[in-house]
Amino acid sequence: MSVARLVSSLQFCPVRCAPRRRDPAPSLQSRLLNIVLRQLPYKQQLASAEAVQAHVQKLALQPASFEPTGLGRGVEATLTKMGGWPVYYTAPVSGHEGCNFVMFLHGGGYINEIVPAHWRFIGEMTRKANVVCVVPIYPLAPRATAKDVVPATAELLRMLLEDAGSAKVTLVGNSAGAGLALAACQWLRDRGHRQPNQMVLISPAADASVSRPEQIELARRDPIQDIPGIVEAGRLYAGALDIGHPFVSPLNGAFRALAPMTIFAGTRDLLYPDSVDLAARARAVGVPVELLLMRDQPHNYALMPTPEGRRARAIIMRAVA
Repeated sequence: MSVARLVSSLQFCPVRCAPRRRDPAPSLQSRLLNIVLRQLPYKQQLASAEAVQAHVQKLALQPASFEPTGLGRGVEATLTKMGGWPVYYTAPVSGHEGCNFVMFLHGGGYINEIVPAHWRFIGEMTRKANVVCVVPIYPLAPRATAKDVVPATAELLRMLLEDAGSAKVTLVGNSAGAGLALAACQWLRDRGHRQPNQMVLISPAADASVSRPEQIELARRDPIQDIPGIVEAGRLYAGALDIGHPFVSPLNGAFRALAPMTIFAGTRDLLYPDSVDLAARARAVGVPVELLLMRDQPHNYALMPTPEGRRARAIIMRAVA
């Protein structure tokens, strides 16, 4: 089935893709946010390979801080090192006895560090869902590439699953972090290790080639992303691997025996056809999938300060609690 037919069959349903449910019109806040996002420099930074290279060179000279900012009240953060990486644990100040666990993998095209919006989301999960969040500060491309980052991330997840015992472990990632989450679970599965209880994938970057014909038109509507920059960031992250390698483009990997998935995507995100394809491929081999596809919502809408974003986060809080 083509992506277009799959999308048509889903009817852009906001919850569980239930048949005949109508997707509500985008809120005024989300429509205004799409306008504001176009005025910000995000799309310009992805407009060409040269723009990405200049951005990476600037970050090499002035690395961004990864320290927690904006966790909010009622949350404490502890820094440790695992496998040579900084890893933060956040927990409710009231105590973490009996808490479930979330491993959160941040987005940023594999070239950008974790940002305050990610930490606010981590703080919200910790506080509202009463969970312990494990946040690896994985090294960025081009200094580190998929050949090393994917197995190392999977090893951290494997150790968390061992330590968690009977507690539930949810793997949450946004954008590039969601692609990394999917690749790490494929790595665990291929080596006979346990899967997390579930994956929550927010606007997953599942195919770094960005090669679907319909994505050219979608790129014009996307207020944040552009194709040349995504491809160049993927190339830097791939390193010696082909950009189509499942470590870089996990949509090309196998989906059998993976953890159940909840996927959030919006139709103003040029990556959303990959989410539709991902859901279809996983369902075809028996993996439970919930695809929440929202009309006219941008990349990472689930983290945005809009009614649609708040509804998405409420679903995530219930899932991880």
